[in-house]
Amino acid sequence: MNREDAAPSQKDGNDDAARHLARLLPAPVTEDLSPEQFRRQKEILMNRIDADQATDPRRDSPAAAAPRPARRLLRPALLVPVSALALAGILAGGVALGTGDDHGTAAAASSAPAARGGNGLLHHLSTVALASDAPVVRDDQFVYTRSKVQAADITSGKAVLTPLHEEEVWSAQDPRPLKKLGMSRAEGEDNVINAPLGDDNGTPAGWTRPTYKWLATLSTDPDELLAYLYAHVTKDPDQETDQIVFEQIGSWLGGLMPPKTAAALYQAAAKIPGVKEVPNAKDAIGRSGLGIVREDTRYGDRSEWVFDKDNYSFLGSRDYLTKDTPWGKSGTLLSSSAEIEHGIVDKIGQAPEATRESPRKRQAS
Repeated sequence: MNREDAAPSQKDGNDDAARHLARLLPAPVTEDLSPEQFRRQKEILMNRIDADQATDPRRDSPAAAAPRPARRLLRPALLVPVSALALAGILAGGVALGTGDDHGTAAAASSAPAARGGNGLLHHLSTVALASDAPVVRDDQFVYTRSKVQAADITSGKAVLTPLHEEEVWSAQDPRPLKKLGMSRAEGEDNVINAPLGDDNGTPAGWTRPTYKWLATLSTDPDELLAYLYAHVTKDPDQETDQIVFEQIGSWLGGLMPPKTAAALYQAAAKIPGVKEVPNAKDAIGRSGLGIVREDTRYGDRSEWVFDKDNYSFLGSRDYLTKDTPWGKSGTLLSSSAEIEHGIVDKIGQAPEATRESPRKRQAS
């Protein structure tokens, strides 16, 4: 086969890889749309494409089921857990990935501590969560979260990290369909979080806008909750569904979580194949804690949740490559986060002063 004959097949593979990367990574800023609007509209479009392709009979053929050689980069998981829909579009631009970052090198991945089954820690986290006090959250209030985050951008063809920076998010708790879902603030710039494309009448509380009270409506039976997650996540024939569900649970951790829901999520996560515990993990600002991890061996990337060793509160997360890919070598950091504080406020722009006085006093969820 000559190069001309091989080119279309190679191009199709590259297009497929780019499609997966585009849907899971931050969108570039455009003049017509805010970053949040751009990312959310793109996500809706890709979900519709997935839904259309789900009925394609070729999906059942051996050729369609075979994993593609291209690797995807993870979405910036857990950036601001309960308000994650607001954040992916904020991250634009960045600096070249430096070799001095101890989380972003192949050596870091190869020297990671050996993992063991995560059932023990997850069951303990569940017990701690059940003992937490449930806050009162009114429909007219906002969940506030402040985090340090960074994530990879691959528009240059290589994984390029944004600088570590602080982000604040105010998420409306009104369950009714809303056209303005809250506000995010990063690097001194405020961005309104608007309803995504397709939600012309607003976005109600639910899967794509998980308010505190909506999360409290989820089943607290781990088996029922896990079945619900597997039924509702957006399937991807080129990604392990177990990993998709693991990432979905991770996107809801931290912040303000109903204690019973948090307990059930930990118990459900313990049932996902491949979930393990590591004794040492670090969040975006270097805080060391206990880790719950899962690796997608098909794509060669790994997600970690980090918990405080003393009070078992959620500290943050990180994601990195475990195989060499066109976008980076094994160990390349894809995203990391560190939750600094969270709370309930009465209006956008406010910060929970009581939380700031005791930033380590966080709900263990």
